[in-house]
Amino acid sequence: MTTLTDAPHGSGTFPRGIHPPHRKKPAEACTIEVLPTPAQVTIPLLQHTGAPNEPLIVKPRTDVTVGQKIGASDAFISAPVHASINGQTARATAITLPNGRHVNAIPIKAGEEQPSAEELYDDHFGGDWPTDYSDREPKEIIEAIKEAGLVGLGGAAFPTYVKLSPPPGKTIDTLLLNGAECEPYLTADYRLMVEAQAAIVSGALAAARAMQVDNIVIAIEDNKPQAVDKMRQAVQGTAVQVIAVKTKYPQGGEKQLILATLKRIVPTGGLPLDVGVVVMNVGTAAAAARAVARGKPLTHRVITVTGAGVNHPKNVLAPVGATFTELVNFCGGLTEDAARLVAGGPMMGFTLGSLDTPVTKGASGLTVLTQQDLRKAEETACVRCGRCVDVCPLNLVPTKIALAARCQAWDLAKRYHMVACMECGCCAYECPASIPLVQLIRMAKAQAPRD
Repeated sequence: MTTLTDAPHGSGTFPRGIHPPHRKKPAEACTIEVLPTPAQVTIPLLQHTGAPNEPLIVKPRTDVTVGQKIGASDAFISAPVHASINGQTARATAITLPNGRHVNAIPIKAGEEQPSAEELYDDHFGGDWPTDYSDREPKEIIEAIKEAGLVGLGGAAFPTYVKLSPPPGKTIDTLLLNGAECEPYLTADYRLMVEAQAAIVSGALAAARAMQVDNIVIAIEDNKPQAVDKMRQAVQGTAVQVIAVKTKYPQGGEKQLILATLKRIVPTGGLPLDVGVVVMNVGTAAAAARAVARGKPLTHRVITVTGAGVNHPKNVLAPVGATFTELVNFCGGLTEDAARLVAGGPMMGFTLGSLDTPVTKGASGLTVLTQQDLRKAEETACVRCGRCVDVCPLNLVPTKIALAARCQAWDLAKRYHMVACMECGCCAYECPASIPLVQLIRMAKAQAPRD
């Protein structure tokens, strides 16, 4: 049995936070399966934080192959997109992402010749992976990751090559791999750590070489003993350290994980690089290894389809651009009492308006909740109990931000550090008045005038 290991300098935990039910059992034992190639995928030209891409193919009925770049941007903060199947492009369209943003997209109709499920799985996770990148120049590694269109696969979708290229004056001494996966229900990262440890370690070593750092830490919550044990076996003979941190939500938040493992406090409004750290999701690390060692772009990702509202929960390797409809059908369809579909997990995810929404690089899961899961009291007035403040991992006052948002007092919301809120949902989870605190804060961020 794996026991809690002391972090390099931290206690393995952070102040405040909550302990929601994990509800990971339906999917945690499900090995990664490959989604059969859909008849069509729709590739959004914006799947990342930053500037949208411009299409590189504008004529319909143009033949494309898996991995071919079809959208790119000259902006520094951006990430190109690639075809995820072999086929022909269709007329460009516009789609709505789970977060409500409308973006342009390129549909691709599948051709007859496609990689088999075995080939796709082996290409992503199988075979040998290098652990020595000393013969690769840092700039070469960063360029490979940039061309592969890598973004953070934990949900933020920030371009990975930008993270690995700190600005002048910022010195990075630690690469911290996030294997916490604290969001209830989701198990995609867990399955990667159980099935694809070699790729994760290889990607971590490649990223460390790119930044020329020697301190590499993989942090995993201690309720995942099999993942901890397998990752510890995989890092033997390398400089990578695997630690088990305490199970608490949101342990996977960058600031919380840095504090728990390194005892470094990221300032309000600051970034991990301000304290010498780059945080990378374990799924991103596996994709980085594939980009650097095999020259393959990000065309597929592992996504958990789970919850009481789906018949057969699974962890699925799906092509970017496949619809959630295809994922649900692959998992046996919805149950009769399915009531809400959430892109991601129940704490930080977005309710889907349509199952025809395409999977993006940042889509870590589809959680299907039933009517019973959704039972809750009606919203009432704030009782000033302070529970939202007690659990906020960033020590904010969520109810004051939410009230300012309702009154459209944008300057006041900013003074209460609205932008610093990570939208983890701890406050809404604890609120006895059932106030939609996270939704109000998201609304404020979207509507408040930019400085």
